[in-house]
Amino acid sequence: MTEAPQSRQSGPMTALDEGSGGLYRFLGCTADQYMTRAVISVTREVTMRELEALFERYDFNSFPVVEGGKVLGIVTKFDFLKAFTFTTGQMVPHYDALMRRSVAEVMTEAVVHVGPTTPLTRVLELMVSLTTRSLPVLTSERELAGIISREDVMRALREATQCAR
Repeated sequence: MTEAPQSRQSGPMTALDEGSGGLYRFLGCTADQYMTRAVISVTREVTMRELEALFERYDFNSFPVVEGGKVLGIVTKFDFLKAFTFTTGQMVPHYDALMRRSVAEVMTEAVVHVGPTTPLTRVLELMVSLTTRSLPVLTSERELAGIISREDVMRALREATQCAR
């Protein structure tokens, strides 16, 4: 379901590489080198019940909402759970009524994303500052190119510093 990343050839280590533990190689890594390309997405019409089954089946934290090849938003487990929060001024709906709601009603439209050529240093900065587990990778036409996750960034760090250990 996921494509293997293209392997990066490590050249000879320089004095800077040795002193930094190989982190200088990490500076040259980009999202498209480590992202998952085969992404499972949903449409706006998917119901909360279907979404719940997808979260359980794939153990993902979010799904991009894609229609016509364009990313319209993202729906997360947090978005799912927010549908079940109530206020004192709100009548509690029936569980089945909530589960019939569509992704369009609960998704986040303002998607923080990166591009394929975004340096992993920037990806890491966004993940840390936003405390997010993954970011969609979008082309300039807002088409989904992939997903970059914390695990992908950790793998890039490990591979970039492997020779220095």
